Amino acid sequence: MKKKIQIKDIANELNISITTVSFVINGKAQEKNISKAVTKKVLDLVEKWGYQPNTLAKSLRTGKTNVIGFLVDDISEPFFSRIAHHLDQKASENGYKILFSSTHNSYEKAIELLQIFRDRHVDGYIMALPEGFEAETKKLIETNTPVVLFDRYVQELQTDYVVIDNAGATFNATQHLINNGYQNIGFVTLETDLQQMVDRLAGYEKAMEEHKLPATIKKVKYQRSELTSIEQMTAFFSSEKQLDAVIFSANYICLDGLRTLKQMEISPALKPALLSFDDFELLEFYTPPITAVAQPVQEIAESLMKILLSKLESKEQESAFKQIVLSTKLIERESTLPKNQHKKRE
Repeated sequence: MKKKIQIKDIANELNISITTVSFVINGKAQEKNISKAVTKKVLDLVEKWGYQPNTLAKSLRTGKTNVIGFLVDDISEPFFSRIAHHLDQKASENGYKILFSSTHNSYEKAIELLQIFRDRHVDGYIMALPEGFEAETKKLIETNTPVVLFDRYVQELQTDYVVIDNAGATFNATQHLINNGYQNIGFVTLETDLQQMVDRLAGYEKAMEEHKLPATIKKVKYQRSELTSIEQMTAFFSSEKQLDAVIFSANYICLDGLRTLKQMEISPALKPALLSFDDFELLEFYTPPITAVAQPVQEIAESLMKILLSKLESKEQESAFKQIVLSTKLIERESTLPKNQHKKRE
C-alpha cells in the first residue's frame, strides 16, 4: 500500500523545517517572510507527490472545516430533498460541503447526529427543528455556533430562520375553495405542536370562521406508518361524508390521503375536491391533477445559505438575527375546479 505523504516527508526531502512547509501550504509564506524560491520548491513538491493536508488538523489551525451540518426529519421527503439539492449547489459554489442527515422523528437519533456534527467540528447548522429538540437547539445557539432554522421555528428561540407565511398560505388556499363554491371543507393535519402546522391550521380556521362555515378537522397521529394514517383517514372520510373538499396540511399527508381514497374505492364523481400544502411531482400527474400550495424552494435555500455564509465569514459577532418570512404560490389544477364544474374532474 502506498505510504501517505506527510508534512515531515516534504520537509526532510527539501531539508527545511516542518514549520516552514506548514506556512507555505497554508498560504502564509509571504506573511512569514519565506522566500519565493523556497515557496516554489515546496509547492512544486506538493504537486509532484500529490500531498493532501489533514482536514481535521487544518481545521484546528484555522478554526474552520468548511463543513455545514444539515438536519431534518426525513431527507427523502420531496420538500426536504429539493431544499438539500439547492443547498448543495450553493455550498459548493462557496467552497463548503454539507453533511446531510435525517432524524426520522427520533429525539435520540437527533442527539446522536448532533454529537457527530460536533465531532466533525462543523462550522454551522441548517436545521428543520425536530419536535421536542428546543432545549438542545438553545444550548447549541448559546455556543455562538451559527444556527439557521427553516420550515419551522420556536418563538422562544432567538436565532436566524427562513420560513413561509403558513397561516396566510392556508387562508388563501381555503379562500380559493370557498370562492369556487365549496362549503364543507375538511382539514387533515398532524396531531402536533410544531409551529408550521399550528399556523396552517390557524389559517384554515380563520377563513372558515370569516365565512361562517363549519370547520371539520382531523388530526392524524402520524408515526411514519402508512397503515396507521390510512386507518385514521378511512374512519374520518367514512364519518364525514358531507365533505365536498379536503385540504391536506403536508405533502406526505396528502399522499396517504390519496392511498386512503383509492382503498375506499370512492368514485371520481363522489370524491371531494383535493388540495395539498406542498407541491410535488405526483400531484401534477394524478387524475385529476391536484391543486397545491407551492413553497419557494430555491428562494428558501438561497436565503438559508446567504444568512449562514454571512455569519461564517463575518469577523465580528453579528448581534441582529435575520428572520425571513417568504410567500407561497397557489398552483391551481383541476381537482379544485368550481363546484358546478365538478363532473369535469371525472
